[in-house]
Amino acid sequence: MIDTIYIEENILQHPRVLDICARFPKARRITCHRYGEVFNPKAQNFRLQKQQPALILAEKYQGFMLKAPAHYGIGAKQNYYFSHMLNCLYDCRYCFLQGMYQSANYVLFVNYEDYFADIQRLCAATPDKPVHFFSGYDCDSLALEPVTDFAKAFLPVIRATPNAWMELRTKSTQVRHLLDIEAFERCIVAFSFTPDEIASALEHKAPNILKRLDALDKLQQAGWPIGLRFDPIIYEDDYQQHYQSLFKTVFAKINPDLLHSVSLGVFRLPNKYFKKVQKLYPEEKLFASPLESRDGMMSYKSHLEQAMMQFCTQELLNYIPEDKFFPCSL
Repeated sequence: MIDTIYIEENILQHPRVLDICARFPKARRITCHRYGEVFNPKAQNFRLQKQQPALILAEKYQGFMLKAPAHYGIGAKQNYYFSHMLNCLYDCRYCFLQGMYQSANYVLFVNYEDYFADIQRLCAATPDKPVHFFSGYDCDSLALEPVTDFAKAFLPVIRATPNAWMELRTKSTQVRHLLDIEAFERCIVAFSFTPDEIASALEHKAPNILKRLDALDKLQQAGWPIGLRFDPIIYEDDYQQHYQSLFKTVFAKINPDLLHSVSLGVFRLPNKYFKKVQKLYPEEKLFASPLESRDGMMSYKSHLEQAMMQFCTQELLNYIPEDKFFPCSL
């Protein structure tokens, strides 16, 4: 799966680096001073790299836990997001990552302990209030778990910190580690879904909906709190029928009474990222949709966005109580 590993010279002997390299004994290893030398140069071929990404092992020095936007969250007032990794195994056409970075290679920050310290610092500042941490912003939380051991490393820290909560955002079926350990209420495993017709066209390399649902069902039966993330909503002529079918399929498989939360949001990309992704895929029908720029973000025209949100909201509230519903707006 990985045939080239770049390693920053100051972490060559880091235990996590040695462990990962041992898993890929045939991979070519290249030393660099800082990961940006490989990751940031312009004139890289993102599409070509996406076919066989390299893994870059690096150290992060600052910005471990970042304050989430005001509208982002699932019930708590203190929300932070973080990225232990840059870029994703999957190739979703609507994803902002393809417009954000010059490179399609994966960057893994191996100094997890610095993330742990920031989690503990923030939680200690308000010990009587829940603090939510969201992973999966710049990557899929679980897709490369067999390589990164991310959940395996982070969850004991969350479990041992009484007011820490974590959301693992994913499309992955790599849930074996979660099924091997005891579930606890302060870790929400949140699966992203779009209708099958849209997923087949736009979510390249991602597991299909039925496989995701099977993983979700196993986790729910094992006692893990589950989140459903219908984000982004993608427009097409028959979107009402397709989203009705998606909701029916999902809620036929899982127990809605045991759900932690459901969120909903429309397609949106910063204008700069949109132009770059559109250039990568000039033939993509998604970018010929009725879009407009508002406040520096490209999204659907206001009346269409409102209609889509209203329709999907009404449909979802047929299955779940309103207190579990968290719509996301621009």
